[in-house]
Amino acid sequence: MKSSSRPYRHRFILSSLFFILFLCVLASINEFRFVSLLSFGRCALANIPSQSSNLSSTNFLALNSSTSSDIRILIGILTLPDQYHRRHFLRLIYGTQSPVGAQVDVKFVFCNLTKEDQKVLVALEIMRYDDIIILDCKENMNKGKTYTYFSSLPEILNDTDTPYPPYHYVMKTDDDTYFRLDNLVESLKPLPRKDLYYGYVIPCSSMDPFVHYMSGMGYMITWDIVEWIRDSEIPKHHMEGPEDKVFGDWIREGHRAKNRYNAKWSMYNFPEPPTKCTHELWPDTIAVHLLKNQEKWIQTLKYFNVTSNLKPSKLYHIP
Repeated sequence: MKSSSRPYRHRFILSSLFFILFLCVLASINEFRFVSLLSFGRCALANIPSQSSNLSSTNFLALNSSTSSDIRILIGILTLPDQYHRRHFLRLIYGTQSPVGAQVDVKFVFCNLTKEDQKVLVALEIMRYDDIIILDCKENMNKGKTYTYFSSLPEILNDTDTPYPPYHYVMKTDDDTYFRLDNLVESLKPLPRKDLYYGYVIPCSSMDPFVHYMSGMGYMITWDIVEWIRDSEIPKHHMEGPEDKVFGDWIREGHRAKNRYNAKWSMYNFPEPPTKCTHELWPDTIAVHLLKNQEKWIQTLKYFNVTSNLKPSKLYHIP
């Protein structure tokens, strides 16, 4: 009886060993597949942009991506810290424009904060939009704010990771001026990128950009003049007075801006009430100034049909 059961036991033991070996091989294959799948998943997830990235890492009003050959423009809107609603409105105005062939950055510029609510609300704006420059000065209009703005930019924008110059053109404008960015960019394309002074010539009856100065509604200079303002003694000794006229004095005394461009009548004051500085709204407009109330803004925006690209949707009905 013992001898007859011995082959059966051998076969059973041998079968068990093969079965255990088969289970080990199967487990190894599955483990390899699991590790491979896990690695693939990690790789795929690593390539998905994080949805919790810092919103302030990209300037809200950097209006398009650029290539090395594009024009780089900084538009500095000089305003006041408490003008929250105006800033939000202008973000809509400029954030819905996408100029071709240029990088256009819009920044709001004012002096040091003086109230506790400003320190909270402006900080929140910066965290969300990253489009504010706070200058080290006491708030003013005609006592050096424009000088502080231009002279501070080389240090503010001194970043070795950015191309030089950081901007080809730098503008000072007001928060009651509306710029049509495509037309602005087109007007700049044939112009020099050095020693240029661009704007609306004052007095209103003049068309000669070499006689007086450019209106404070919005004037632009090239980066080399920005650096000259920082380094020259001329602006430092003459800062008080109507800021646009004072700026023109710097340019004349410093023998700057051999290249000048008068954008009149593509830049003008709002047509009502009519003066020597006004012009009817027309398609070749670059800028409209003196938009002092909501009614004038709406009339201007309707004329230029700024909502024409509104996409149809079941979510809203706007007749």
